[in-house]
Amino acid sequence: MTAPRRPARRARPARRLRAVATGLDQLVATRFRALRGLAVGLVCNPTAVDGRLRHAADLLAAAPGVKLRALFGPEHGVRGEAQYMAAVGDERDARTGVPVHSLYGSTAASLRPTPGQLAGLDALVFDIQDVGSRYYTYQATMMLCQEAAAAAGIGFFVLDRPNPIGGVAVEGPALRRGFESFCGLHDLAPRHGMTVGELACLFQAERALSGRLTVVPCEGWRRDMAQPDTGLPWVFPSPNMPTPETALLYPGMCLLEGTNLSEGRGTTRPFHLLGAPWLDAGRLSAALDAERLPGVRFRPASFTPAWDKHAGQRCHGAELHLADPAAFRPFRTGLAVVAAARAQDPARFRWRTEPYEFVEGIPAFDLLCGSARERQAIEAGRGWRDLAGAWKAEERAFARRRKPYLLYR
Repeated sequence: MTAPRRPARRARPARRLRAVATGLDQLVATRFRALRGLAVGLVCNPTAVDGRLRHAADLLAAAPGVKLRALFGPEHGVRGEAQYMAAVGDERDARTGVPVHSLYGSTAASLRPTPGQLAGLDALVFDIQDVGSRYYTYQATMMLCQEAAAAAGIGFFVLDRPNPIGGVAVEGPALRRGFESFCGLHDLAPRHGMTVGELACLFQAERALSGRLTVVPCEGWRRDMAQPDTGLPWVFPSPNMPTPETALLYPGMCLLEGTNLSEGRGTTRPFHLLGAPWLDAGRLSAALDAERLPGVRFRPASFTPAWDKHAGQRCHGAELHLADPAAFRPFRTGLAVVAAARAQDPARFRWRTEPYEFVEGIPAFDLLCGSARERQAIEAGRGWRDLAGAWKAEERAFARRRKPYLLYR
C-alpha cells in the first residue's frame, strides 16, 4: 500500500522541558491549545502522567476551555487496579467525577467504545505508556478506539510516549490471517520498535481510516534511546511490568503464557523468573546457556508463586540476567526457553488450550506467535535457530512497512 505523504497532523512542539518530553508534557506546555473548546474523552491508565507525575485526567479536568466528558480504561483499568485478563466494569472516577467506560469487559464487544459512549464528544484522546510488544494489549485498544472515533466522525489525538525498549530493533514473526486476537489484531512484529504515535499513523494508512488523526509528539526522543536514557519516570503500565527491564524481557517471556510454565507471575520478578514444579533448575539453566543466546545469561532458580500458575507450589527453573541489553533478542530467547523446558519433560509440559484473549479453538501459543509454525517446530524437536531464517525475512519486511510512519530519527 502506498503511504500517504503526511499520515498525521503534528501539533506544534513546545519548549523542551527535560531530556525527553512526552506528548502530555507538550500539551501542558502549550496550555492545552490543541484541545480548547472541545468535549473530549480520555483513554488512559496510571501511566498517563506528566513529568511532575500529574495524571492526564486531573490535568484535563482542570484545563481551561477543555471539557472532559468521559474516561475510557483499557485492560487493568483507568487507575490500574485489575490483574491481567480480569474483566473491568464501568464506574465513575472518584477524582474527576466523570464516567469511566471499560474497554476490557467479559466479551470481545467490550473492547471498543460504543457509539453511545462517544455521543457528544468532539475528540478522543489516547495517553497510555506502551511497552513495545505486539501482544501487549494497549496498542490494540488504541487501534479499536481510533477506528471507533473515525466511524463516529470525531477527532483522535495520540499523546505520544517513548518506546521504553527502543525504536531500532525489530524482532519476531509475522501475524498470519486466522490467528488474530486481542494480543495481535494487526500484523506487527512481536517487538515492533515503534511508539504509539507511530503505530497510529500505520493503522491510519493500513486500515484505511478516514478519521482526523493528530499525534502530539515527544520532544528529544531518539530511536536508540531506552527508558533509562529519557529521564522520564517509570510508572507500572500493568501490575506485572514493574521495571523497564521487565518490558525488554516481555516480547519473549510472554510466550510462556501459552504454556503451563510459570512466567514468574505471583512473584516479585515476573518475566525474569520461569519454571515449573517438575523441572530440574540446574539442567535447564545449563541447556539455555549452551544456546549462547545474545545478551543474556541464566541462573538456576526456585520460587513459589503466591498466585496464578502453580500457586503455593515450589517451582524450579531459571532467572534471566541481561548481560547486554542492546544485544538481547527477547523473542529468540523466549522460544528457546519454551523449547528447552518442553525437551526436559515432554510428558508434563502442556500448551494452553483454554480460551485466550476472547479466542477459542486456537492454542494461546499460536496466537502469541502469529501462526502454528513455532509450536509445530518445537514439537518436532527444532530450535530457534531453525526458524531464525524465516523470521529475518519477516523482520525485514516489517521494517520496510513501518518506515514511512516513523516520526523520530
